[in-house]
Amino acid sequence: MPKLLARNAERLAALGHPVRLAILRAVVKGPEAGTPAGDLQAEVGIPASTLSHHLATLSDADLVKVERSGNFLLYRCDFKALRALCDYVWKDCCSGGKSCC
Repeated sequence: MPKLLARNAERLAALGHPVRLAILRAVVKGPEAGTPAGDLQAEVGIPASTLSHHLATLSDADLVKVERSGNFLLYRCDFKALRALCDYVWKDCCSGGKSCC
């Protein structure tokens, strides 16, 4: 399997869980400097250990980046990776006479 195909499949799988999708949306809406894990926990309403698991999956897929700021972990969206994934999904959508665009 080509490397890009495998990487995009991993990213789509990470987004395939409703809680992870909600977390990513919260991170996207959050401040540019990053959203503290506690704020994400309050937004999605799940235990910290469960949130940690989902954030690790999103981070492993390079959809979110984590940075320590004092005692806080801040999560930011990797917009470049998310855009690349969207572009991959939409690539060639209008070729071959398809009118999806």
